[in-house]
Amino acid sequence: MPIKLDNKLPALDVLRSENVFIMDENRASSQDIRPMEVLILNLMPTKEVTETQLLRLLANTPLQINVEFLYMASHKSKNTHAEHMETFYKTFDEIKDKYYDGLIVTGAPVEQMPFEEVDYWQELTQVF
Repeated sequence: MPIKLDNKLPALDVLRSENVFIMDENRASSQDIRPMEVLILNLMPTKEVTETQLLRLLANTPLQINVEFLYMASHKSKNTHAEHMETFYKTFDEIKDKYYDGLIVTGAPVEQMPFEEVDYWQELTQVF
């Protein structure tokens, strides 16, 4: 089934080239089913690659899925342009009162650090 995403998300071009069905806002609103609301907390350094991988998998489910991306405002991404983050991601403050059916949290390359030394640790504890 389709996933509904922002039409400007760079991962869409890759997914469409792979014949992954993406539903635009207009078509999604005319469907007579309640879509599943999924939030993805993408902590990976290569955000766009990770987005494509996760969306490819989600598109192969039998459900219509609305996907939103979350980032930690207390962390500045070194590998992803700020414009991409501002355009396609939301902060916890922006979504904290919204209901989601599911939350996907990616890994992060911080396995050698004590949790308390991760710059977004305090903010992350609010999510959970």
